[in-house]
Amino acid sequence: MPSLSWHPNLTNTVPDASHSLLGMTVEVWLPFRTDEIEGLPESLTYRYWDGGPDYPADPADCAFYAVPYMKGSEVAVRPMAAMTSVRVVQTLSAGVDHVEPGLSRLPEGVLLCNARGVHDASTAELALALILASLRGIPDFVRGQDREEWRAGFRPALADRSVLIVGYGAVGAAVEDRLVPFEVARVARVARHERETARGHVHPLSRLSELLPEADVVVIVTPLTEETKGMVDAGFLARMKDGALLVNMARGPVVDTGALLAETETGRLMAALDVTDPEPLPKGHPLWHAPGVLISPHVGGPTSAFWPRVKRLLGLQLNRFAQGEPLQNVVSRTGA
Repeated sequence: MPSLSWHPNLTNTVPDASHSLLGMTVEVWLPFRTDEIEGLPESLTYRYWDGGPDYPADPADCAFYAVPYMKGSEVAVRPMAAMTSVRVVQTLSAGVDHVEPGLSRLPEGVLLCNARGVHDASTAELALALILASLRGIPDFVRGQDREEWRAGFRPALADRSVLIVGYGAVGAAVEDRLVPFEVARVARVARHERETARGHVHPLSRLSELLPEADVVVIVTPLTEETKGMVDAGFLARMKDGALLVNMARGPVVDTGALLAETETGRLMAALDVTDPEPLPKGHPLWHAPGVLISPHVGGPTSAFWPRVKRLLGLQLNRFAQGEPLQNVVSRTGA
């Protein structure tokens, strides 16, 4: 089976790019109609597939596979084993965990690209909305309105609070951009690799344990990998200060659900979750009614801002692909 070598933000060329695509029938599978995307290269042949039961053509002829958006891993992976000619797999999400089960079935040299940059604004907006709603008690106000109850009182503010962003990349930076006008006291940043940014220093993961006790709000925006799965466990949560808010904008399995329930059911911590484990959250699950927990149904990305951004990305990638130029957002190459 082809192995995978992960290189975030790597730029790489299409396999066999030295061979001109002119005069060849090169098929592209898209989850959009071609008239919805401006500037597509005419040299490519397009097939529309948005995850339906029937394929638009033989998967063996597909060279560029744009994965249907938010249709789940089973749909995303279904045609991949038969894609013997594929050169590029392009997800429409920043995360790629939903296509990982199918990568070992692909030929060597296939590029996996994500949609870095497409969801930054939408996800950051929701992160800020969840933080404000949780701190200011908006869910309680809504319940009070339903019951015609006037629930006045003091609530925590975002102003003067310390925020820790774990997994500081494009989305993390977008979250910070939206935090600054709210007069937060401090934003600390943690990522896999230590570096400097225009906003300030990014700490390595090795410093996470000493930064956690200082944060009033902890925002999780990491990708789901073997390294990050279960990262927010009982030990992580125990390091958070009393009354702190955990915001998960990443993937559900990054957080140990049982450990989170143990902390929220006592009222020591609050949580705002756009993603859960399991997901969708089934009826009767204790997370639904855990005190201080606000849940949104994994809607960080799907907003009106998604459509123009993802269509621009696909147009750019396909023009680069047709010309044999380096693609953007390459995160791995099978067999590397």
